Amino acid sequence: MFNILKIEKNKNNLHVKWSDGKESSFNYLWLRDNCPTAHDKDSNHRMFNILEVSKNLNAKEFKINEEGKLVIEWSEGNHTSYYDPKWLKENCYTLKSKQKYISPYQLWNSSLEKNLDLISIDHEEILNSEEGLIKWLELLHYKGIAIIKNTPVEKESAFPVLNRISHTRQTFFNTPFEVINVPKPNNSAYTAHALKNHMDLPWFETPPGYQFLHCLINSAKGGDSSAVDGFAVANYLRKNEKEIFDTLINIPLKFRDKDYTQESIRSFYGTAISLTKDEDYNDIRFSVATMDTLDCHPDIMDKVYKAHHRFGNLLHDDKFQIKFRLEPGDIFSFNNRRVLHGRTAFDPNSGHRQLQGYYMDRDEILGKLNFLKK
Repeated sequence: MFNILKIEKNKNNLHVKWSDGKESSFNYLWLRDNCPTAHDKDSNHRMFNILEVSKNLNAKEFKINEEGKLVIEWSEGNHTSYYDPKWLKENCYTLKSKQKYISPYQLWNSSLEKNLDLISIDHEEILNSEEGLIKWLELLHYKGIAIIKNTPVEKESAFPVLNRISHTRQTFFNTPFEVINVPKPNNSAYTAHALKNHMDLPWFETPPGYQFLHCLINSAKGGDSSAVDGFAVANYLRKNEKEIFDTLINIPLKFRDKDYTQESIRSFYGTAISLTKDEDYNDIRFSVATMDTLDCHPDIMDKVYKAHHRFGNLLHDDKFQIKFRLEPGDIFSFNNRRVLHGRTAFDPNSGHRQLQGYYMDRDEILGKLNFLKK
């Protein structure tokens, strides 16, 4: 058990020396903002308004009491705060800033095609055990891809297993949406044509985080699936083709919904690759079918197109993508903003092919995983 050995005060911070030899600095405004009494006891929402103190707020008096807690009497507001040392250590941003960031993502390439069992999980295992649900969620979060096996093949029979995570995300395509060959389609998915590896709905400000394609029937000739880890391709470019990578993370592309049935015009500018605050990969935004007419500055148009051309070709390179055939009862589950998906053309006269599709926000997958592992 560690405790506070010494406290020193300066203009903006309290400097703490811990019994394990580590040191922390705590800003006064941060401490006041995180006083345990600042939060409602039931909702846990912060009720204290930091705007009510001045920027010159400081610790008028401070000490360690007999319980080992840090006690601060504030220079304003006639208020005293009590901080548990365990909470301070766990939330110390000084120590966290010194930790090396480790990405949770397990990148993969075409070698995964020979080991699809690594990303497969049985429907009943997820439905009937917490361990199975955690396994599925970990595959979705860390690898971005999973295939559920032996799901019933009745329409809408994916709902019970999806609801083990949370609610689905509704879009104007309805839930589930039918991936079948239809006359006068309003989306290329509703044809028998081949589909290049793509993200769904890139023209949304926040496209759906995850997609689930439930195979009900797949007896037509053709219609094999493909998938590629966009983060792995981005990582290759980052290490080997920096100019291409920098173009893809810095210059937005333009996407547009081209659905003729809609009474709404949806368009969005977004970079092909976006990064998190830790410089990790956040999103891959790529879709040849729905990229709008680009309007970049003329001086960079050639550079943008060449970067997009290079990225797109790598996203279809046999070194990176996997190819497989969905069987009835399979649910192809994947991070829509990481793993791009496609299919080969199929012959609608040779048999029937029907998938039902569902979306879910990325927050739901990670939120449920965090809750179960806690």
